[in-house]
Amino acid sequence: MATTTLTPYEEVRETPGHRFPIVLGNNTYHSVTEKICRIAEDPKVNTYWLIFLIISMALASMFVSCVFYLFFTGVGVWGNMNPVFWAWPIVNFVFWVGIGHAGTLISAILFLFRQNWRTSINRAAEAMTIFAVVCAGIFPGIHIGRIWFVYFLFPYPNTMLMWPQFRSPLLWDVFAVSTYATTSLLFWYMGMIPDFATFRDRAKSRVRQVVFSVLSLGWTGSARGWHRYERAYLLLAAMATPLVLSVHTIVSFDFAVSQVPGWHTTIFPPYFVAGAIFSGFAMVLTLMIPVRAIFGLQELITVRHLEHMCKIIMLTGTMVGYAYGIEFYIAWYGGNPYEGFAFYNRAFGPYWWAYWTMISCNVISPQLFWIKSIRTNPIAIFIISIFVNIGMWFERFVITITSLSRDYLPSSWGYFVPTWVDIMMLVGSFGIFFTLFLLFLRLMPIVAMAEIKSVMPMPGDGDGAHH
Repeated sequence: MATTTLTPYEEVRETPGHRFPIVLGNNTYHSVTEKICRIAEDPKVNTYWLIFLIISMALASMFVSCVFYLFFTGVGVWGNMNPVFWAWPIVNFVFWVGIGHAGTLISAILFLFRQNWRTSINRAAEAMTIFAVVCAGIFPGIHIGRIWFVYFLFPYPNTMLMWPQFRSPLLWDVFAVSTYATTSLLFWYMGMIPDFATFRDRAKSRVRQVVFSVLSLGWTGSARGWHRYERAYLLLAAMATPLVLSVHTIVSFDFAVSQVPGWHTTIFPPYFVAGAIFSGFAMVLTLMIPVRAIFGLQELITVRHLEHMCKIIMLTGTMVGYAYGIEFYIAWYGGNPYEGFAFYNRAFGPYWWAYWTMISCNVISPQLFWIKSIRTNPIAIFIISIFVNIGMWFERFVITITSLSRDYLPSSWGYFVPTWVDIMMLVGSFGIFFTLFLLFLRLMPIVAMAEIKSVMPMPGDGDGAHH
């Protein structure tokens, strides 16, 4: 079927009551399909993709080996000690849950606010959410020590009357994260149904035809099908939106409802949510900048998309920096000597290096995005996004370790030092994450073809609108 070349439409135009999307160079509907489908259909494997996959699988294998070593040896292989009983496993859990927030935010909240620039990045962000939650879910399971009793986390009917403590935020985590993962998975899968149908219709092998026929659920692209699809997608977006706020709020309750100095504060819920969005968007940039370069998607994921994400990182980074400052003010204004000491100890105690690394990466580096030449330079954006990810891991480290290592009694103070198992499991969790993401890049549509076409200007539509 002949295709019509569309007029390049790079800028965001506004008319009264309507905001048009960023679109995408000299693209036709057909060229969008070709650019995205060829990544999964090309029989020749991209060399860079293969190299990254081998490295990621090696790191994932290292993680699995460390988990088995932990099971057969015991939790003493970690650096957890008295009084730091919560250490790197909990830090890693909170970090990975936070990474998963950008996917649902980009997909659900920006969809409800009709921010059409999300269409080029939402699919990869949704996949990132699922894989980050998978990594997060591993750590509470292995942190309980007796892994064979992990099913005690769930309130199932039993004859022993062994029920979880429903007043514990640790149980709230189980419900919140599992609900978030289920909703995000449904949202991710539903968005791919029209694209799976495209893969099905283009499939040349019988296996691909069968697999994508099953995944596309008999999609025909009829008007009635699109109507039902859009209505269901809107409902899922409405369901997922409160989860963005609730999940990391409940994760923050793990700390905030305790009496430990430095944790017992009401600022934690909004502070954790802002930090989660902050780190999640940074990880999206960390992933998508190499992807657009390796697979030649510069016309679909434009510099303007990257710039919008940089602005959100700058906003949430400023919110996180404000939270860091207001914590010290609250500790001083409250007049509690233990709270005051906890925050002074964070900045000038034995873990001062972790605190100032956190400040440098999370507060100072995002402010560079005020400069337009930096927030439109993919290499500079990539470097800053890595610094943000490092800083957000250190934020969780500072919150968890510094408060526990200096308790009420100086006689119980201690200095936590990670073991080689701690370090290898942290690095190995990135191996699991990147392995899953790289397989997704090769096997599934990495950009939402149907959604991009829905916001592209129609042929002959002079103002670029698609009503």
